[in-house]
Amino acid sequence: MNKPVKLLLVFAGIYGLIGTIMGAHMAGAGSYALRPIHAHVLVVGWLSLFSWSVFYQAFDVKYNALSKFHVWTAIIGTTGLILGMFINNVASLGLPDVVTLIAYIGGGVILLLSFAAFFVQTVLYKSDK
Repeated sequence: MNKPVKLLLVFAGIYGLIGTIMGAHMAGAGSYALRPIHAHVLVVGWLSLFSWSVFYQAFDVKYNALSKFHVWTAIIGTTGLILGMFINNVASLGLPDVVTLIAYIGGGVILLLSFAAFFVQTVLYKSDK
């Protein structure tokens, strides 16, 4: 298993576990305050990272600068978006609103760059067949 596959797969597993724990907590508590964060953890964290790990496993893509950029912006952007959402919407931690909003938006922008890098990766991909 090559490096981007394993790395993305491990982070997908982490986010899958976090998302299911959040879902179980919400169901048990009867409170759905974490619903948007829970959805992003599972869709962006688990599903997107997992699908990208499958992409790198299924297609012979060189682990070059674009791949590294894609993988690391995916991990950093997902983490930043989810933490930013949590801090901005649930637990401000006493931080000024502008700080929590910057964390939220910053993670989202980094994740957007990751999706753009993946798009470029798919356009540049050339099959040997």
